[in-house]
Amino acid sequence: METRDPTDIDHIVSDRILARRVELDMSQPELAERVGVTFQQVQKYENGRNRVSAGRLYELAKALGVTIQYFYEGAPRLAAVRRGAAEEPADFAGPAVGEEIELLAAFRRIEQSSSRKAVIELAKKQARPAAKAAKKPAPRKR
Repeated sequence: METRDPTDIDHIVSDRILARRVELDMSQPELAERVGVTFQQVQKYENGRNRVSAGRLYELAKALGVTIQYFYEGAPRLAAVRRGAAEEPADFAGPAVGEEIELLAAFRRIEQSSSRKAVIELAKKQARPAAKAAKKPAPRKR
């Protein structure tokens, strides 16, 4: 059944709008002017009271300097059948957490390319043991 009430995904999008605006140190009135709405409407988008249309999301993405996908990164997996999607990306799992957003914001402020690459390699190196441990079968008990 369709509803006009904001969904969990709508709330994730609204959180990402707010996070990006704050990351850019942009005021609500400034974002509103760039998008062509009132600052009260930006408030409603950010607190999840109003859903964001596809066209408005496009305008918000341009104004905030991100892709539309940015707003959905870290959203929980959606049932492919429920949404009618043919397939889902393998890495699109789990809700976004504050640490992920904080890490991304800090990463984007790193100016040196070599430093960004070092951070990526460190993250990959740290993630490997967790991935390997998850794949190993538990030892047999005798």
